[in-house]
Amino acid sequence: MSFQLRRAQRLGGASLLLLGAAATPAFGQEPAQDKSATEIPAVTVTAPSPIVRRAVVPSRNTGRGTRTARVRSRQQTAEATPAAPVPAAPQQGVLPIVTNQFATVTVVPNEEIRREGGGQLGDLLFSKPGITGSSFAPGASSRPIIRGLDVNRVGIIENGTNGGGASDLGEDHFVPIDPLATNQVEVVRGPAALRYGSTSIGGVVSATNNRIPDAMPSCAPSFQTYGLPTKAPLASAATSPCVTAETRTAFSSVDRGVESGVLLDTGGGNFAFHADAYGRTTSDYYIPSYPYLFDQTRPVGNRQPNSATRSDGASIGGSYIFTGGFIGASITQNDSLYHIPGIDGADHRTRIDAHQTKINVKGEYRPDGAAIDAIRFWAGATNYRHNELGLADPADPTTDGVRQTFTNREEEIRVETQLMPFNARFAEVTTAFGFQAGHQELTAPSPDDPGALFNGLWDPNRNYRVAGYVFNEFKFSEQTRAQIAGRIEHVELHGSTPDFPADFLPDGSPQTSIVRNPSFTPKSGSIGLLQDLPGGMVGSITAQYVERAPKPAELFSRGGHDATATFDIGNPNLTIETAKSVEVGVRKATGPLRFEATVYYTHFDNFIFRRLTGVMCDGDFASCGAPDAELNQAVYSQRNANFRGGEFQSQLDLGAFQGGIWGIENQLDVVRATFTDGTNVPRIPPVRMGGGVFWRDDNWLMRVNLLHAFAQNNVAVIAETPTAGYNLLKAEVSYKTKLNPNAFGAREMLVGLVGNNLLNENIRNSVSYTKDEVLMPGIGVRAFANFKF
Repeated sequence: MSFQLRRAQRLGGASLLLLGAAATPAFGQEPAQDKSATEIPAVTVTAPSPIVRRAVVPSRNTGRGTRTARVRSRQQTAEATPAAPVPAAPQQGVLPIVTNQFATVTVVPNEEIRREGGGQLGDLLFSKPGITGSSFAPGASSRPIIRGLDVNRVGIIENGTNGGGASDLGEDHFVPIDPLATNQVEVVRGPAALRYGSTSIGGVVSATNNRIPDAMPSCAPSFQTYGLPTKAPLASAATSPCVTAETRTAFSSVDRGVESGVLLDTGGGNFAFHADAYGRTTSDYYIPSYPYLFDQTRPVGNRQPNSATRSDGASIGGSYIFTGGFIGASITQNDSLYHIPGIDGADHRTRIDAHQTKINVKGEYRPDGAAIDAIRFWAGATNYRHNELGLADPADPTTDGVRQTFTNREEEIRVETQLMPFNARFAEVTTAFGFQAGHQELTAPSPDDPGALFNGLWDPNRNYRVAGYVFNEFKFSEQTRAQIAGRIEHVELHGSTPDFPADFLPDGSPQTSIVRNPSFTPKSGSIGLLQDLPGGMVGSITAQYVERAPKPAELFSRGGHDATATFDIGNPNLTIETAKSVEVGVRKATGPLRFEATVYYTHFDNFIFRRLTGVMCDGDFASCGAPDAELNQAVYSQRNANFRGGEFQSQLDLGAFQGGIWGIENQLDVVRATFTDGTNVPRIPPVRMGGGVFWRDDNWLMRVNLLHAFAQNNVAVIAETPTAGYNLLKAEVSYKTKLNPNAFGAREMLVGLVGNNLLNENIRNSVSYTKDEVLMPGIGVRAFANFKF
């Protein structure tokens, strides 16, 4: 394996054998020879841990002899061609189970992203066990929610650096990472989140693509599939130019949506380049019935009012690949113009016009030395801005204009060093340590007086973060491994506190805006054990202690937020939030039955949450309590809380049928979140369970699944309503095949149809602030086509 192959941890069960391929008497079929007994290649994961294990040349010695063998292996690897062969993909529909990590990792591989679609990461992950989306504006702004935790506790990264944007500052803000330009998504929970910071206490959603290549593209496909003579591989990708291309296209009926993307990869000499461009547009989407629960007076057709979207983006990047490493950079532009559904959004024609420019740099170097295995670094800079547009007076179209502006300038750098494994007698120990630093400047000035100090949702505020972390993995045997990790960071925040009236604070004293510069030093640690069990199963248990510093919006918010229809009030007295967690899991990735089961418990001290008070406001504190006010007052508060729950998913190959494999699959997830007095934490996902049947072979995948969400009646005491349950029925059929490029131009094709919400149910998302006014899309069909050239 050459260095330029992506060095990442492999899913446990890399040789996933479909033992259920044997024929059963009930079907009277002969065993499917090649298709049903195929060894399934592993899915590569990159985000969970800074420790990446590589294959080494065996050595008869220990200690220094083993190290010498590893050095020799790296030297031999460096001399190999840097061309990266196209890896074999697993059969469509195979459930990817990660067994070599210390906590649950959910993987959405490339072909599943192409089949599922979705304009936002929250849409893509909506039905995954333990994960959902915020769905504030379905298809336009939906941030992933993991085990009931969102925004400031879920990190979103792209190619190793922060995704940027302002999605953690308001549920109406989009995530500037489009699945259309994404190759794989990984959701990481547990100790590995310490790699990215305490604001990832609930987990990390990692999106990857090839915008910074770490390998030369391969242009030497085998023609044996087409019955043609085998074509010899390129003699040296370091001197031979190469170009590959991919097109991604889809049409959806529910919103009359069209999306398309083009990706190009090329390389020659020691240089590899990537470029991509994409765009999507949708109209107001179809809904099953009247959307507004508590206002039946408004004329609404069969579409969710004010829900249309438009987005596009482009990126270009390149890398210099050398013996022992690579270094590369990319620049990406994301643009989106989308409407905000709901009564207030429809009345004021609220929409968001967002733009992001992002520069990323990434590299890796494997020195030919005795102590250091690898040095990796990531750096990114984001310039983000969006205008919230709408009517100041719903009855006067001439008042259309900018109602609020958000900007985010952010820079980040992260450097990691992985040491060579060493024999500590009781275990083989591998250590990796890292350093991370970042700066962020946020603004949300008043649209009426943008130059005024201490005005708007918050005045310009800045935060600085520096952190160091270390991961130690202990390999006691081939069956038993452990991990100990720790992180310490220092956070400095600069902003101003809100204006509070005399009767708002407990001591009855008024408080005017003053500049504050709080600082925090959160510390975190984790310990985990991974144990191989009989029957090909792997068990894990982890314990974590994680501290999180308050974020600027939680401290300094000070006024109306038009798109979310809230009057946000920060709390300058917030302290560090602490989470103590235990997670136990059992996973199996081989054989006809693949599954993962996880249970967890987390106790939060000083849990920070956005509490709706039930009071209505307009533009300032003086308006709060007015009978005709339109904004929900929301105050950032702290209380102790307990989260507990679990997730389960499985896939069982029952037997061979018509040359392929048929089977069943199911899932279950539950999270229960309460404060220590027994009252409910607001906006928590409901219990969900589901299952379905599938049939697949090397080319075809057919699947029908039903997901049932129970009613969510565990709601907050104030300003939250119960949410009815629903049944989400989906069906899909897709076909993947190799093509003869001489005849068809493309070398590979993936096409299919996906039916969503086939029962045309009224679906309301209990975690959404606008759930009583916004229905999820009704029945629809999505047709997609993906071609590789």
